[in-house]
Amino acid sequence: MAAMATVPSYTPSLWVRMCHALPRLDLTMTMRDNLFIPDSWEYQQTLLVLSSLSAIALVLSLLVIISFLIHYCCCRRGDRSDGSEEEEEDEEGSTGHGYGGKKGRGICCVTWMSVAAVTLCCVAIGVGFYGNSEANDGIYQLTSSLLTANYTLASIDLLVSDTISGLQLSIAGPLTTMEELFTGSKPYLVSTRNCRRLSENVVSLLTSLTMVRSSDGGAWNSSNSNGDPPIAALTPVPPSMAPTVAPAGGVMPSPFSPGWAANTLMVNEDYRWLSYVLLLLLDLLVCLFILLGLAKQARWLLILMTVLAWLALFLSWGSLGLETATVVAVSDFCTDPNTFVLNSTHFNSGTSLDVLDYYLTCSRRMNSPFQQLLTQSQRALSSIHTHLSSLDRNALPQVPKAEKSLREVQQILNATEGNFHQLVALLNCRGLNKDYIDSLKGLCYDGMEGLLYLSLYSFLSALAFTAVLCSLPGAWRSFPRTPNVSSNGNPGYESLPLTDRQSPPPSYSPSMLTGYGGSQTHPNSAHSRNLYSR
Repeated sequence: MAAMATVPSYTPSLWVRMCHALPRLDLTMTMRDNLFIPDSWEYQQTLLVLSSLSAIALVLSLLVIISFLIHYCCCRRGDRSDGSEEEEEDEEGSTGHGYGGKKGRGICCVTWMSVAAVTLCCVAIGVGFYGNSEANDGIYQLTSSLLTANYTLASIDLLVSDTISGLQLSIAGPLTTMEELFTGSKPYLVSTRNCRRLSENVVSLLTSLTMVRSSDGGAWNSSNSNGDPPIAALTPVPPSMAPTVAPAGGVMPSPFSPGWAANTLMVNEDYRWLSYVLLLLLDLLVCLFILLGLAKQARWLLILMTVLAWLALFLSWGSLGLETATVVAVSDFCTDPNTFVLNSTHFNSGTSLDVLDYYLTCSRRMNSPFQQLLTQSQRALSSIHTHLSSLDRNALPQVPKAEKSLREVQQILNATEGNFHQLVALLNCRGLNKDYIDSLKGLCYDGMEGLLYLSLYSFLSALAFTAVLCSLPGAWRSFPRTPNVSSNGNPGYESLPLTDRQSPPPSYSPSMLTGYGGSQTHPNSAHSRNLYSR
């Protein structure tokens, strides 16, 4: 075959190699040869141990929150019972909007702690949206590459099926008619039988590389129960509509089907993306309403947001556990994907390891495993064309009735040669290897980066909500009590002690001013008139 151009290559990134080293710590089991073995119970135990670290972190967060609540409730009550009168005066002086006393400084500290925690949560949400987008882009590239590869494989099956069907049709129809017409002429009969023998040889060669599967999952059969060759009317389809029939129960088919994998990934990715968007929106709403409650000093709003913050805390640590296990599994696969594909029974079932290795590596030093088969088929088609040309020149002038059958065979042969050239191009490793490399880059570059950012989001949001739950109780307990409001909208003072009530400003009526002025005597009457006219 002709020398191949430079093919794309895949190299594990630094993040993949670093995450691949995580399960090799002494905390977990060491796996054999450091391979990605998802079906192994030891490997599953490793992932469970790693994901359980988030559960430990959740317990620590709960202990921190409980210790803060105990310190706030018990120590505050003891300070109020044993405090001096000056401390009580400082606390009373800071119950308003000022922060002059010791309690006021504590309130200010608690409030700013809540604001800082909410700010950290908002930063985590931004990181989460970016990570969710990156992961979605990686999965989209992976599914697109799988659909393209599935379309290539379906096209190979189509070309092989059409070629075999056309040759079998020519054997069963016009070649048989030509043999009957050339019965009296031995040289022409020998040429016709040679065409039949060569056609049967090509059919036999192409049947060995067909990838079409019957409905029951068995290999494609070259003949039906009646002994007649099947003729499959297949037509090319776009990648999004390529055959992707999923087996019942969602079990991975054997051999592996790229179309089934692409459809499964797309469905799961839609649910994953939507789940993260809802989680991010929940965190965002909680953060915004916490800020609103602190600004408005709405105690009921902060209590409601505290309940939602507890929910967000559990979801954050839970998602971090899933993301940790997923990051480790993806990094293990991306470190040496070729070894996993070659050793997996889902991929090598019904497929030679030489064929898999040829398409996975696509090295210039490797020859195509189909080279000999394609060469023999090409020579057989050329020989058929030579025999038909000889019959066209010599036999038709003597047996003009054979012209129709000969033209039909030539037409089938021309279509077969066109399909054969397309088949040779599709069987080259460059197309499928490019799809394989693109799928690896989508999963191991963009997908891995998105997972790491999502892990960072979960960790930061968990820390932020831990700080929020520690600070919010102190914040809402420090809010001043709202005074009673009368029916006309003015604040009432019925519930306030007499010492806290403010005296209203004095008011004077004109009669009081006149009486007050009349009781005074001034030497100058003009001065008296000017005084009351002000």
